[in-house]
Amino acid sequence: MTIKLLHFADAHIDMSNYGRRNPQSGLPYRVEDYLAALDFIIDTAIERKVDLVIFAGDAYKDRTPAPTFQREWGKRIMRLSAAHIPALLLVGNHDNSPALGRASTLQEFDTLGISNIRVIDEPCFLSNEDLGGFGAQVIGLPWIARSQMLTAALNRVDLQQEEAQVNFEKALSDLIEVYMKNADPDLPLILTAHGSVMGAKYGRERSVMLGGDFVIARSLVCDPRLDYVALGHIHKPQSLNDGAHPPVIYPGSIEKIDFGEIEDVKYCIIAEVDRGNTSVEWVQLPGRRFIDRTVSIDESTLNPTQVIISHLPSEDEMREAVMRLIIEYPEGCETQIDQSAIDLATQDCFDFRLVKRPRLEARVRLSPDNQMASMSPIELLEIYLKSKQMDPEETQILLAMAQSIVANEPTEVNDGT
Repeated sequence: MTIKLLHFADAHIDMSNYGRRNPQSGLPYRVEDYLAALDFIIDTAIERKVDLVIFAGDAYKDRTPAPTFQREWGKRIMRLSAAHIPALLLVGNHDNSPALGRASTLQEFDTLGISNIRVIDEPCFLSNEDLGGFGAQVIGLPWIARSQMLTAALNRVDLQQEEAQVNFEKALSDLIEVYMKNADPDLPLILTAHGSVMGAKYGRERSVMLGGDFVIARSLVCDPRLDYVALGHIHKPQSLNDGAHPPVIYPGSIEKIDFGEIEDVKYCIIAEVDRGNTSVEWVQLPGRRFIDRTVSIDESTLNPTQVIISHLPSEDEMREAVMRLIIEYPEGCETQIDQSAIDLATQDCFDFRLVKRPRLEARVRLSPDNQMASMSPIELLEIYLKSKQMDPEETQILLAMAQSIVANEPTEVNDGT
């Protein structure tokens, strides 16, 4: 029996790190971009008459979304319920509270008993009967936090990280094996998981949760007894088992988060799943255009402002785009750059960011009060990054990453993902 499913992940619908607020709707325009992508996904599921929708985790940017954003997410998910399309909502790391007993951001769908909508907040096996009898079965693996991972590893908390990883992988492998043995061999078997698979390529979101990841062994998801593997957590779209069965797919996030994802095309997946034979279609999502340009000026440039403007994209290309322009120039040329003229030339952009990077002629020197021996590694790194005229947002991300490494603790970086 062949079933048609739609798979998407990492919606993060309340992202608003660029642009303004729509005065009519009250929502940031960037949030409306994410909602437009989500509308496209829901429309596609209904128009293509899919049998099942799998959302592989991370509805919001954090675990405490504003009620307005919960309303907008709920309105879209309720359209699936009204269309009688079963949907599985997997709890991701941005949905799940680390505190014991706290509800996830998706919990209300279970609490209210919304028909056709099921939240997966713990590892489970859903039989054909559990899913309403449409001819498939699903293994669900939501996000598992570090504390849960340590507890699961033989119920011990005194393990080293490497030892806990090995024990956890064995426990997870044993659990999946039990699920597979309970599965009907004549029906398609689908695995959905929110986590990192060994060998997957990370995007910019790698800077978001350092030290909190557990890694799923590639052999677990590439098992030929599975017929489709719907993954979430990594924002970079990719297929991990090309040319072999089953398809193992990260569709990526539904909209560009920031310039770290500028090269990514965003997708949802339509899969025709049959026992031992699955075909996959990558459906491109609408999205706002991002433009990143760098212009380098030297001492011989006669009119720096004119040169900078001449390197800008066309007006049509810039219109309604998020654009970052990086200018590298000798420190002495600062007064020759007319920022008001550049702002005028880029006025049709949805959002414009000018990053100035003067090339310093001298080394950064520590003041007499700042003795190197008394400074922490993080303080020294901050001085170095400032000397390189790094983008302030990138500087904060790098400092947070360094702090996490030094402290050897998981940390979240508020870069919007």
